[in-house]
Amino acid sequence: MGLADIDHFAQFIRGTQAPPRDATLAATSDAQAGQTLFESVGCNICHVESINASPAGTAVNGGMLMVDPALGNKTIHPFGDYLLHDVGTGDGIVQAGPQDTANKVRTAPLWGLRTKSRYMHDLASLTLPDAIARHKGEARGVVHKFHALTATQRQQVIAFLNSL
Repeated sequence: MGLADIDHFAQFIRGTQAPPRDATLAATSDAQAGQTLFESVGCNICHVESINASPAGTAVNGGMLMVDPALGNKTIHPFGDYLLHDVGTGDGIVQAGPQDTANKVRTAPLWGLRTKSRYMHDLASLTLPDAIARHKGEARGVVHKFHALTATQRQQVIAFLNSL
């Protein structure tokens, strides 16, 4: 077709859908309560539910790119802001780039979380409670609020996460 590798990759990504939520689990009272708790303790500061794409034709990256019609005016629900944050995991992984971002990692989207068996950017957490506990740095206050929840409430947050 005369396309470069990057064009083939872009076509593949455009045709790939985000993993759907487990609608049955998401409809349970525990998962619904868990989502409310997820928001109330502040997890959604970085793990935002929805992102709205700019309108098609909008210039981005200093005018270098235009928002493609296939991507413009879309709302996605990644449960992540894709920004760099210092979550202080102490893993020793240093990012390339400016010094002020060396110890920051991109907030991974939580969609499809229920399909994973390892968590965090380094895959060192084997359980969701462990992954939550490893959040330090900017997320320290949120983790303290999570740990202040009752055991039942913490399980409700886990039920919500398992619906993603």
